[in-house]
Amino acid sequence: MSARAIIIGAPRSGSGKTSVTIGLLRALARRRLKVRGAKSGPDYIDPGFHAAATGLPGVNLDTWAMRPDLIATLLSESAADTDVLVIESAMGLFDGIGGEAGRSGSAADLARRYGIPVLLVLDVSGQSQTAAAVAKGFAAYDPDVKMAGVVLNKLGSERHRKLAGEAVEAIGLPVLGAVLRNSELTLPERHLGLVQAHEHGDIDTHIDRLADAMERSLDLDAILAAAVPLGAVAPPSGAVAIPPPGQRIALATDSAFSFLYPHLARDWHRAGAEIVPFSPLADEAPSPHCDACWLPGGYPELHAGKLSEARNFIEGTRRFAEKKPVHGECGGFMVLGESIEDSQGMTHPMLGLLGHATSFFQRKMNLGYRLARVLADGPLGAAGVWVRGHEFHYARLVSPGSDEAFADLFDGQGNALGPSGGRRGNVTGTFFHAIALDKAP
Repeated sequence: MSARAIIIGAPRSGSGKTSVTIGLLRALARRRLKVRGAKSGPDYIDPGFHAAATGLPGVNLDTWAMRPDLIATLLSESAADTDVLVIESAMGLFDGIGGEAGRSGSAADLARRYGIPVLLVLDVSGQSQTAAAVAKGFAAYDPDVKMAGVVLNKLGSERHRKLAGEAVEAIGLPVLGAVLRNSELTLPERHLGLVQAHEHGDIDTHIDRLADAMERSLDLDAILAAAVPLGAVAPPSGAVAIPPPGQRIALATDSAFSFLYPHLARDWHRAGAEIVPFSPLADEAPSPHCDACWLPGGYPELHAGKLSEARNFIEGTRRFAEKKPVHGECGGFMVLGESIEDSQGMTHPMLGLLGHATSFFQRKMNLGYRLARVLADGPLGAAGVWVRGHEFHYARLVSPGSDEAFADLFDGQGNALGPSGGRRGNVTGTFFHAIALDKAP
């Protein structure tokens, strides 16, 4: 195993760690290094930026949702042909949920388990010497989580850098970067986070701008020196997250349907399955030569009018569902229902393969890890299988329909949430995003 690894962490979301990570990835790639990005926790969007910055597929490493053998397999495979692995933390470095030791979902789990040091990104706008108190808290909070150094982000001036930097270095932590406040480095956002990389008109130019800033602002040599070899990771075990739902899988793939975890596509390809993409927004239907159809999450609420007018997609998917399984997650689940109410209060008819109706006009945020027990044989496995994953959506169910439930749902700590999703004939769907199979709690 050749790769060295470092974690980019922060006290909270919004500290600028994603911009630092993307710029660092591209800056290191400019040095002719083979660089790969990873993301701790459940996140579809950031791995797309990592891939855009490096030209290599990203990966999610979720210690709550993934078994330790699966984490080791993904980490080993990511490191096998890579010089540097940069792991971006979700939210704050230590943020996760209580429960089994080492399976909180936080990036700190990875730092602790594999001895990977953390480059701490501090948003120091509105403070100076106080940054040292924050950094000292991170250094002392868990002695098994090592800080490689600090990046001071969103600095207002050279004097600001001097005050904050000298205070941090006085407690024994090196300052490995100082980034001036610059609105041009900000990535656009929408309700589920950043606007996806493939939706940017000129994403490469923006990433180059971030890399230019990081080359000016970070001590790249010191950061490379701080990264550690991943020698403690077990050899790949071939662990599989979720087996393929069919031999040839029709996968909805466009701006309305884009949330498929990279590790799932990896598992399906490895098992010999073929993924056949199609675009509902281009009025394409699943190929009749496929034996399963998967409608992933995404942003159907932004394209509800166009989807409702895509007659070939609608009729072709209905014909497909007469004989073969169709599964929808989150946004895909919304499209399987009778209708979607968009943010303007306009109602658009959908596939009608399940009886529920959803609304983005009557919004309610749902967020958290989920444990599901599947109630019937289907695309995630046999009846009774346990699956770990998450929910993150603002749409709400305004009419539940009368279909049988797809799964019994529990939160990340095992508290019952009740029946979830729907199933009718060959069609199944749920707001729940599956990450990996699990044993019963």
